Amino acid sequence: MSSERPGPADDSAKPWETQRRGMLLLMSSPSGAGKTSLSRRLVADHQDLTLSISATTRPCRPGEEEAREYYFKTEEQFDQMIAAGEFLEWAAVHKHRYGTPKAPVLAALEAGKDVLFDIDWQGAQQIASGAPEDIVRVYVLPPSWADLSRRLHARAQDSEEVIQFRLTRGREEIQHWSEYDYVIVNKSFDRAYADLGHIYRAERMKPGRNPWLPAFVKALGED
Repeated sequence: MSSERPGPADDSAKPWETQRRGMLLLMSSPSGAGKTSLSRRLVADHQDLTLSISATTRPCRPGEEEAREYYFKTEEQFDQMIAAGEFLEWAAVHKHRYGTPKAPVLAALEAGKDVLFDIDWQGAQQIASGAPEDIVRVYVLPPSWADLSRRLHARAQDSEEVIQFRLTRGREEIQHWSEYDYVIVNKSFDRAYADLGHIYRAERMKPGRNPWLPAFVKALGED
């Protein structure tokens, strides 16, 4: 499914009909609740949406690739990026650090693209404080804590100690759910994805994100 053109869908569309203001879609959840799968599906289905790739100091997991899941950095490299002011935001999560490189996000917005962030609540707060009019925040919850534990164990990517740490940290993280604009309970991936798609498309339709509308309405009155 591809994103629809923001202006009238005909071949005679004028340049002002396709101008739009990009948005920053911030998605958060406790580890294992499904936000990464949901976010990557949404990006795959919408051509005007790009995924922000974070830098991290955590080790690369089996099946992950550089510049696809993350930019994997050493502690020293991460420090250098902080010193150079290269991050839009950064935070320490689960004993490792994560940060959003600034340049790719700004380039996407300049090109009229929306940017999706698979991000923790700390990073979401930092971005929200800097761009309050451009953000949409979505929090993904598991249907139960037992289900979340099952998902983390089924991934078979972490030790039992790490899994228990993620579960403990998750109980702290979900206390921030009320800071978000929308909350999705991921009981079924298909239903959760449908809800996410509706949210994304509705937010794209807001007048403030479509600066071509005033000129279009004026032209309608002149027909």
